[in-house]
Amino acid sequence: MGKKIGEHIFVVFGILFGNAVLAFGIAGFVLPQGMITGGATGLGIITNRILGIDVSVAVACYNLVLFVVGALVLGKKFALTTIISTLVYPVFLSVFSQMEWVCTLTGNLMLAAVYAGILVGLGVGIVIRLGASTGGMDIPPLILNKKFGIPVAVSMYLFDSAILLLQAFYSDKEQILYGILIVILSSIMLNYVSLAGQKKIQVMIVSKHYLEIRDALLQKLDLGATMFYIETGYLQKHEMAVCCVASSRKLYAINEVVQQIDPKAFTSIAQINEVRGRGFTLDRKYK
Repeated sequence: MGKKIGEHIFVVFGILFGNAVLAFGIAGFVLPQGMITGGATGLGIITNRILGIDVSVAVACYNLVLFVVGALVLGKKFALTTIISTLVYPVFLSVFSQMEWVCTLTGNLMLAAVYAGILVGLGVGIVIRLGASTGGMDIPPLILNKKFGIPVAVSMYLFDSAILLLQAFYSDKEQILYGILIVILSSIMLNYVSLAGQKKIQVMIVSKHYLEIRDALLQKLDLGATMFYIETGYLQKHEMAVCCVASSRKLYAINEVVQQIDPKAFTSIAQINEVRGRGFTLDRKYK
């Protein structure tokens, strides 16, 4: 029970921190420079120009509709964590916008665009990594990721780019170019943050001494190993391959062990973005 409460507290504080970073990026670098932006705010600006509806009212309507859709598709936990962002983000944005030192950090448009992209991506990435949402236009990418497996960063980039292009009719060329730069940088940062700490390496070893290599991985390096039946392409011989997934810092030790056992072993190494299951997200020991 205590562990679950601690996890819930960690998630709440993480969501608060992510929203604070996002609000700081918008208040400190986007709004003071009058740059165009994506998301629900961008849609609100477009609606205001076309229909004359107040931006805040339009954004509230978009957020409400997207929140309902997100709650129905992504579940109750998503809805609860999104409510937190919906409430605290405007507060953080208002507080930071009233701080003169935040609004006057830089007058350089390029510098503002770079920092805005990094901070927006970082803030949204933290919130999404915790299974929540900042609301607005980051809900459709989460739905597409759940239903079709489309990466969040990719679909978010496409949505924001479309919103920026729609604003091209009401903005000058520089604003459009800087706005696109912000979207690109925030997408890169979002992708990095959402996968940070989860990337592993996968080592595939083909050798006649596969049993010795397997035992060395299991006993000497305390790693997991999976055996595969394979057929060589040229000689068409049936052999065994040893597959091992580990952190990158273990790569040197794996190569050293393999070379000691069989210097002629065929070894291929690939980076994988995320690993789930026993030994990683589950306890390694069988009960």
